[in-house]
Amino acid sequence: MDYEIRKVTIDDYDSLLELWNSTEQSRRALNPVDDSREGIGKYLKRNPDTCFAAVKDGKIIGVILTGHDGRRAIIHHMCVHPDCRRMGIAAKLVSEAEEALKKEGINKIFGLVFKDNDGANAFWESQGYSLRTNLNYRNKSLNDGVPTGE
Repeated sequence: MDYEIRKVTIDDYDSLLELWNSTEQSRRALNPVDDSREGIGKYLKRNPDTCFAAVKDGKIIGVILTGHDGRRAIIHHMCVHPDCRRMGIAAKLVSEAEEALKKEGINKIFGLVFKDNDGANAFWESQGYSLRTNLNYRNKSLNDGVPTGE
């Protein structure tokens, strides 16, 4: 499959939203504040060189949004359109993001995956991302519009 990898810009927002809505797992990871046009715009402004899209015939078929705090990186969104899976696109996006983060001096990356998303968990394991069982993930919403999760 011929496609290109390029950096994500805010002009891609509508296409990203369409992609994320193409799969149940990605839809349930979205929240109306942080994943709004404004929220993604802030994220991309802060992380202009670490977010990538796979594009085929002008259409985004995969995306990875990664950012960092100067010490560690987090993968916030990773999605490949269901019709384009098992073609190496996700692995290529991960590789691009990892290289970009290395250039910014980042040495460790983490990501969150729903426990019941067997396909994604297997993918991340295949990419060398280990499962941490000695930590509890905790969060607190500072905005009533952002759900706290299950």
